[in-house]
Amino acid sequence: MKKIASLMLLLAVALAPFGAVAQEVKSPDGNVVVKFYLDNSKPTYTLTYKGKTVCKPSHLGLTLAKDKHASNGKKEQDLLDGFTIADTQTSTFDETWTPVWGQYKNVRNHYNEMAVTLDQTKMNRKMVIRFRVYDEGMGFRYEFPQQKKLNYFIIKQENSQFAMTGDHMAWWIAGDYDTQENPGQTTRLSEIRGTMSKCLNRPKGVKSNGMLDAVTGNSSTSVFSETGVQTSLQMKTDDGLYINIHEAACINYATMHLNLDDKNMVFESWLTPDAVGNMCYMQTPCNTPWRTVMVS
Repeated sequence: MKKIASLMLLLAVALAPFGAVAQEVKSPDGNVVVKFYLDNSKPTYTLTYKGKTVCKPSHLGLTLAKDKHASNGKKEQDLLDGFTIADTQTSTFDETWTPVWGQYKNVRNHYNEMAVTLDQTKMNRKMVIRFRVYDEGMGFRYEFPQQKKLNYFIIKQENSQFAMTGDHMAWWIAGDYDTQENPGQTTRLSEIRGTMSKCLNRPKGVKSNGMLDAVTGNSSTSVFSETGVQTSLQMKTDDGLYINIHEAACINYATMHLNLDDKNMVFESWLTPDAVGNMCYMQTPCNTPWRTVMVS
Protein backbone atom coordinates (compact mmCIF):
# COMPACT_ATOMS: atom_id res chain seq x y z
CA MET A 1 0.00 0.00 0.00
CA LYS A 2 2.84 2.39 0.82
CA LYS A 3 4.37 1.75 -2.61
CA ILE A 4 1.04 2.43 -4.32
CA ALA A 5 0.57 5.65 -2.35
CA SER A 6 4.10 6.76 -3.20
CA LEU A 7 3.55 6.05 -6.89
CA MET A 8 0.30 8.02 -6.89
CA LEU A 9 2.04 10.96 -5.21
CA LEU A 10 4.88 10.90 -7.73
CA LEU A 11 2.37 10.76 -10.59
CA ALA A 12 0.45 13.74 -9.22
CA VAL A 13 3.65 15.75 -8.84
CA ALA A 14 4.76 14.82 -12.35
CA LEU A 15 1.47 15.85 -13.92
CA ALA A 16 0.95 19.07 -11.96
CA PRO A 17 3.25 21.27 -14.07
CA PHE A 18 1.34 20.27 -17.18
CA GLY A 19 -1.97 21.50 -15.82
CA ALA A 20 -3.55 18.07 -15.38
CA VAL A 21 -5.56 19.42 -12.44
CA ALA A 22 -8.14 21.99 -13.55
CA GLN A 23 -8.08 25.41 -11.91
CA GLU A 24 -11.60 26.55 -11.01
CA VAL A 25 -13.40 29.79 -10.24
CA LYS A 26 -17.12 30.28 -9.58
CA SER A 27 -19.48 33.24 -9.69
CA PRO A 28 -20.47 34.81 -6.35
CA ASP A 29 -23.76 32.85 -6.39
CA GLY A 30 -21.99 29.63 -7.43
CA ASN A 31 -24.04 29.09 -10.60
CA VAL A 32 -21.39 30.02 -13.19
CA VAL A 33 -18.27 27.84 -13.14
CA VAL A 34 -15.11 28.31 -15.21
CA LYS A 35 -12.48 25.59 -15.28
CA PHE A 36 -9.04 26.11 -16.79
CA TYR A 37 -6.39 23.53 -17.64
CA LEU A 38 -3.72 22.69 -20.19
CA ASP A 39 -4.60 20.23 -22.94
CA ASN A 40 -1.27 18.96 -24.27
CA SER A 41 0.24 22.29 -23.18
CA LYS A 42 -2.57 24.30 -24.85
CA PRO A 43 -4.58 26.73 -22.64
CA THR A 44 -8.14 25.39 -22.39
CA TYR A 45 -11.30 26.39 -20.51
CA THR A 46 -14.86 25.18 -19.97
CA LEU A 47 -17.94 27.09 -18.81
CA THR A 48 -21.04 25.74 -17.06
CA TYR A 49 -24.20 27.38 -15.72
CA LYS A 50 -26.27 25.63 -13.04
CA GLY A 51 -24.63 22.36 -14.01
CA LYS A 52 -25.33 22.76 -17.74
CA THR A 53 -22.42 23.05 -20.15
CA VAL A 54 -22.28 26.41 -21.95
CA CYS A 55 -18.83 26.10 -23.54
CA LYS A 56 -17.21 22.73 -24.10
CA PRO A 57 -13.39 22.53 -23.91
CA SER A 58 -12.22 25.60 -25.81
CA HIS A 59 -8.62 26.49 -26.62
CA LEU A 60 -7.05 29.91 -26.07
CA GLY A 61 -3.99 31.55 -27.59
CA LEU A 62 -2.61 33.89 -30.24
CA THR A 63 -0.86 33.53 -33.58
CA LEU A 64 2.02 36.00 -33.92
CA ALA A 65 3.46 37.50 -37.10
CA LYS A 66 7.01 36.65 -38.09
CA ASP A 67 8.11 40.21 -38.67
CA LYS A 68 11.44 42.03 -38.52
CA HIS A 69 9.95 44.60 -36.15
CA ALA A 70 9.00 41.98 -33.53
CA SER A 71 11.35 41.22 -30.63
CA ASN A 72 12.04 37.75 -32.06
CA GLY A 73 11.93 38.89 -35.70
CA LYS A 74 11.48 36.15 -38.26
CA LYS A 75 12.01 33.56 -35.50
CA GLU A 76 8.83 34.59 -33.70
CA GLN A 77 6.81 31.71 -32.22
CA ASP A 78 3.06 31.59 -31.59
CA LEU A 79 1.44 31.79 -28.15
CA LEU A 80 -0.65 28.67 -28.68
CA ASP A 81 1.07 25.80 -26.87
CA GLY A 82 4.22 24.77 -25.03
CA PHE A 83 2.89 26.21 -21.76
CA THR A 84 3.13 25.17 -18.13
CA ILE A 85 1.15 26.73 -15.27
CA ALA A 86 3.51 28.84 -13.16
CA ASP A 87 1.01 30.42 -10.76
CA THR A 88 -2.70 30.84 -10.06
CA GLN A 89 -4.12 33.72 -8.04
CA THR A 90 -7.77 34.11 -7.02
CA SER A 91 -9.57 37.09 -5.53
CA THR A 92 -13.00 38.65 -4.98
CA PHE A 93 -14.10 42.16 -5.88
CA ASP A 94 -17.31 43.96 -4.91
CA GLU A 95 -18.16 47.61 -5.48
CA THR A 96 -21.14 49.77 -6.36
CA TRP A 97 -20.65 52.70 -8.72
CA THR A 98 -22.91 55.44 -10.02
CA PRO A 99 -23.07 56.02 -13.79
CA VAL A 100 -23.29 59.56 -15.15
CA TRP A 101 -26.20 58.56 -17.39
CA GLY A 102 -28.16 55.36 -17.85
CA GLN A 103 -31.02 53.12 -16.90
CA TYR A 104 -29.81 52.40 -13.36
CA LYS A 105 -28.84 54.80 -10.59
CA ASN A 106 -26.29 52.36 -9.15
CA VAL A 107 -24.44 49.44 -10.70
CA ARG A 108 -22.92 46.62 -8.66
CA ASN A 109 -19.60 45.24 -9.92
CA HIS A 110 -19.23 41.93 -8.09
CA TYR A 111 -17.07 39.09 -9.37
CA ASN A 112 -14.62 36.36 -8.45
CA GLU A 113 -11.35 36.42 -10.34
CA MET A 114 -8.71 33.88 -11.32
CA ALA A 115 -5.42 34.92 -12.92
CA VAL A 116 -3.37 32.06 -14.37
CA THR A 117 0.27 32.79 -15.17
CA LEU A 118 1.63 30.59 -17.95
CA ASP A 119 5.27 29.94 -18.80
CA GLN A 120 6.22 29.19 -22.39
CA THR A 121 9.51 27.71 -21.28
CA LYS A 122 11.05 27.12 -24.73
CA MET A 123 10.79 30.82 -25.55
CA ASN A 124 11.25 32.04 -21.96
CA ARG A 125 8.00 34.03 -22.09
CA LYS A 126 5.08 34.60 -19.73
CA MET A 127 1.40 35.18 -20.46
CA VAL A 128 -1.43 35.71 -17.99
CA ILE A 129 -5.02 34.67 -18.71
CA ARG A 130 -7.37 36.48 -16.34
CA PHE A 131 -10.94 35.28 -15.78
CA ARG A 132 -13.65 37.31 -14.06
CA VAL A 133 -16.80 35.40 -13.22
CA TYR A 134 -20.06 37.19 -12.47
CA ASP A 135 -23.52 35.85 -11.62
CA GLU A 136 -24.46 36.79 -15.21
CA GLY A 137 -21.51 35.13 -16.97
CA MET A 138 -17.77 35.50 -17.36
CA GLY A 139 -15.03 37.39 -19.17
CA PHE A 140 -11.39 36.62 -19.92
CA ARG A 141 -8.46 38.48 -21.39
CA TYR A 142 -4.79 37.92 -22.18
CA GLU A 143 -2.17 39.93 -20.31
CA PHE A 144 1.51 40.27 -21.17
CA PRO A 145 3.95 41.42 -18.48
CA GLN A 146 6.99 43.40 -19.58
CA GLN A 147 9.71 40.93 -20.57
CA LYS A 148 12.79 40.78 -22.76
CA LYS A 149 11.59 37.89 -24.93
CA LEU A 150 8.18 39.46 -25.53
CA ASN A 151 8.67 43.20 -25.78
CA TYR A 152 7.37 44.12 -29.24
CA PHE A 153 5.10 41.66 -31.03
CA ILE A 154 2.46 41.64 -33.76
CA ILE A 155 -0.75 39.65 -33.50
CA LYS A 156 -1.59 37.86 -36.73
CA GLN A 157 -4.73 36.27 -35.29
CA GLU A 158 -6.35 35.73 -31.92
CA ASN A 159 -7.41 32.11 -31.49
CA SER A 160 -9.95 32.34 -28.66
CA GLN A 161 -12.52 29.57 -29.01
CA PHE A 162 -16.13 29.30 -27.83
CA ALA A 163 -17.17 25.67 -28.31
CA MET A 164 -20.95 25.37 -28.33
CA THR A 165 -22.83 22.27 -27.17
CA GLY A 166 -25.21 22.01 -30.13
CA ASP A 167 -26.91 23.60 -33.11
CA HIS A 168 -28.33 26.57 -31.21
CA MET A 169 -30.84 29.08 -32.48
CA ALA A 170 -28.96 32.32 -33.19
CA TRP A 171 -29.75 35.98 -33.76
CA TRP A 172 -26.90 37.21 -35.93
CA ILE A 173 -25.59 39.80 -38.37
CA ALA A 174 -23.14 38.94 -41.15
CA GLY A 175 -19.52 39.57 -40.20
CA ASP A 176 -18.27 42.58 -42.12
CA TYR A 177 -15.20 44.78 -41.67
CA ASP A 178 -16.87 47.91 -43.01
CA THR A 179 -20.51 48.04 -41.94
CA GLN A 180 -22.87 46.95 -39.20
CA GLU A 181 -25.97 47.74 -41.22
CA ASN A 182 -26.66 44.28 -42.59
CA PRO A 183 -30.13 42.94 -41.70
CA GLY A 184 -30.40 40.75 -38.63
CA GLN A 185 -31.05 37.03 -39.12
CA THR A 186 -32.64 34.31 -36.98
CA THR A 187 -31.46 30.81 -37.90
CA ARG A 188 -29.83 27.72 -36.48
CA LEU A 189 -26.03 27.85 -36.35
CA SER A 190 -25.93 25.20 -39.06
CA GLU A 191 -27.96 27.47 -41.35
CA ILE A 192 -25.62 30.47 -41.26
CA ARG A 193 -23.50 29.22 -44.16
CA GLY A 194 -26.49 28.56 -46.42
CA THR A 195 -28.15 31.87 -45.61
CA MET A 196 -24.93 33.78 -46.27
CA SER A 197 -24.12 31.82 -49.42
CA LYS A 198 -27.45 32.62 -51.07
CA CYS A 199 -26.69 36.31 -50.70
CA LEU A 200 -22.99 36.25 -51.62
CA ASN A 201 -23.64 34.17 -54.74
CA ARG A 202 -26.57 36.27 -55.91
CA PRO A 203 -26.36 36.73 -59.72
CA LYS A 204 -24.94 40.05 -60.85
CA GLY A 205 -27.62 42.68 -61.21
CA VAL A 206 -30.10 40.95 -58.88
CA LYS A 207 -30.89 43.33 -56.04
CA SER A 208 -31.10 42.45 -52.37
CA ASN A 209 -34.59 41.68 -51.15
CA GLY A 210 -34.14 43.59 -47.91
CA MET A 211 -34.71 41.87 -44.58
CA LEU A 212 -34.59 38.40 -46.10
CA ASP A 213 -30.94 38.81 -47.06
CA ALA A 214 -27.99 38.52 -44.70
CA VAL A 215 -25.88 40.87 -46.82
CA THR A 216 -27.22 44.13 -48.22
CA GLY A 217 -24.95 44.29 -51.24
CA ASN A 218 -23.94 47.91 -50.64
CA SER A 219 -20.59 49.25 -51.86
CA SER A 220 -18.89 48.88 -48.47
CA THR A 221 -19.76 45.22 -47.92
CA SER A 222 -16.68 43.13 -47.11
CA VAL A 223 -17.86 39.79 -45.70
CA PHE A 224 -14.85 37.75 -44.56
CA SER A 225 -16.41 34.27 -44.29
CA GLU A 226 -19.60 32.39 -45.11
CA THR A 227 -19.86 31.52 -41.41
CA GLY A 228 -18.57 34.82 -40.03
CA VAL A 229 -20.81 36.88 -37.74
CA GLN A 230 -20.53 40.08 -35.78
CA THR A 231 -20.56 40.47 -32.05
CA SER A 232 -22.61 40.65 -30.02
CA LEU A 233 -24.02 37.23 -30.89
CA GLN A 234 -27.19 36.06 -29.15
CA MET A 235 -28.12 32.35 -28.99
CA LYS A 236 -30.69 30.09 -27.36
CA THR A 237 -30.14 26.40 -26.64
CA ASP A 238 -32.84 23.76 -27.04
CA ASP A 239 -33.05 23.42 -23.26
CA GLY A 240 -33.69 27.13 -22.77
CA LEU A 241 -30.32 28.72 -22.01
CA TYR A 242 -29.65 32.15 -23.48
CA ILE A 243 -26.00 32.80 -24.40
CA ASN A 244 -24.39 36.03 -25.57
CA ILE A 245 -20.79 36.39 -26.82
CA HIS A 246 -19.26 39.85 -27.02
CA GLU A 247 -16.21 41.93 -26.07
CA ALA A 248 -15.51 44.81 -23.69
CA ALA A 249 -12.83 47.46 -23.15
CA CYS A 250 -11.54 47.34 -26.72
CA ILE A 251 -8.73 49.91 -26.54
CA ASN A 252 -5.82 50.07 -29.00
CA TYR A 253 -6.85 46.68 -30.36
CA ALA A 254 -8.73 45.33 -33.37
CA THR A 255 -12.46 44.71 -32.98
CA MET A 256 -13.62 41.11 -32.73
CA HIS A 257 -15.94 39.14 -35.00
CA LEU A 258 -16.62 35.40 -34.73
CA ASN A 259 -16.00 32.69 -37.30
CA LEU A 260 -17.95 29.43 -36.95
CA ASP A 261 -16.63 25.94 -37.59
CA ASP A 262 -20.11 24.64 -38.40
CA LYS A 263 -19.04 20.98 -38.40
CA ASN A 264 -18.04 21.14 -34.74
CA MET A 265 -20.08 24.21 -33.67
CA VAL A 266 -16.98 26.04 -32.45
CA PHE A 267 -16.68 29.81 -32.75
CA GLU A 268 -13.23 31.39 -32.94
CA SER A 269 -12.36 35.04 -32.58
CA TRP A 270 -11.73 36.82 -35.88
CA LEU A 271 -10.10 40.23 -35.68
CA THR A 272 -10.35 43.11 -38.14
CA PRO A 273 -7.02 43.40 -40.02
CA ASP A 274 -5.08 46.42 -41.19
CA ALA A 275 -4.00 47.02 -44.79
CA VAL A 276 -1.19 44.43 -44.63
CA GLY A 277 -3.21 41.77 -42.83
CA ASN A 278 -1.95 42.26 -39.28
CA MET A 279 -4.36 42.63 -36.38
CA CYS A 280 -2.57 44.36 -33.51
CA TYR A 281 0.82 45.89 -32.73
CA MET A 282 1.69 45.33 -29.09
CA GLN A 283 4.35 46.49 -26.63
CA THR A 284 4.52 44.98 -23.16
CA PRO A 285 3.18 45.51 -20.59
CA CYS A 286 -0.18 45.29 -22.32
CA ASN A 287 -3.42 43.33 -22.51
CA THR A 288 -6.24 42.43 -24.88
CA PRO A 289 -9.90 43.42 -24.52
CA TRP A 290 -12.22 41.21 -22.49
CA ARG A 291 -14.00 38.37 -24.28
CA THR A 292 -17.37 37.95 -22.58
CA VAL A 293 -19.95 35.18 -22.36
CA MET A 294 -23.25 36.04 -20.68
CA VAL A 295 -25.72 33.29 -19.81
CA SER A 296 -29.17 33.03 -18.25
